Amino acid sequence: MSPRAGDETEVTLRPGAPNSAHAANHTHRDVSGGWLRPAVFGAMDGLVSNLALMTGVAGGDVARQVIVITGLAGLASGAFSMAAGEYTSVASQRDLVLAELEVERRELMHNPEAERRELVALYRGRGLPPELAEEVAEHLSRNPEQALEIHAREELGVDPGELPSPMLAAVSSFASFAVGALLPVLPYLLGAVELWPAVAVALLGLFLCGAAVAKVTTRPWWYSGLRQLFLGGAAAAVTYGLGTLFGVAVG
Repeated sequence: MSPRAGDETEVTLRPGAPNSAHAANHTHRDVSGGWLRPAVFGAMDGLVSNLALMTGVAGGDVARQVIVITGLAGLASGAFSMAAGEYTSVASQRDLVLAELEVERRELMHNPEAERRELVALYRGRGLPPELAEEVAEHLSRNPEQALEIHAREELGVDPGELPSPMLAAVSSFASFAVGALLPVLPYLLGAVELWPAVAVALLGLFLCGAAVAKVTTRPWWYSGLRQLFLGGAAAAVTYGLGTLFGVAVG
C-alpha cells in the first residue's frame, strides 16, 4: 500500500535499482498541513478582519468604548459566521460522500461481477499483469466492506472510516477565529486608551502566524512572517483611512 500524503514515509530501494548498494531513507513534509494549516489561517482571518474593523471605526474618531464594543461584536459575529459556514460546508460534503457510498454499496450487492471487473481494469491500468490483477480483484471482492472501502478510495478518493466531522470543523473554526480576533481587542480590555497598542499586538500576532505557516511551506519563517505582517498592516491602514474619510463626511 502506498503511503498517504502527509505521512512520514521510509523508502528502501529494491535490489537492482539505481544506487542499490545503499538503502535510501528519507522523510517528507506534511504536505496537507494537518491541523496546523486550518488553525493558523483561522486565527489569521480573525486577526486581519477584526483589526481592520477596529481601525476603520477608530479612524472615525470615536470613543474607546465604541471601539471595544466593535471589536467584541466583530469577534462574536465572525466566529459564529466561520463556524456556521464550516459546519454547513463539511456537513454537505459528508452527506454527498455518504450518498455516493450508498450508491456504491448497492452496486456491490446487485452487480458484484461488474464491480469486480472495475477493479481488474483498475489494477491492469496500473501495470499489474492480467492474471495478478484478476487475483487481487477476486481476493478484495470477497469481503463486501473491504470491497466498498477499496472502491471508495479508488473512485471517490475518500476513506469511509475517516470522514470529517462537521461539529469538530465548526468548533475548530470558531476557536481559531476567536483567538485571532481577540488579540486586537485585548489591549483595550487591559486598559489601553489608544489604538497603537492594539495594532502592535495584532501585527505581532500576524507575524507569528505567518512564521508558523512556514512549517508547511519551503519559505523561511521570517519571510512568511513579514509577508503576513505587511498584508495585515496594509488592510488596517486602508480601513483606518476609510474610517477617517467617513468620519469627516458623516461628522
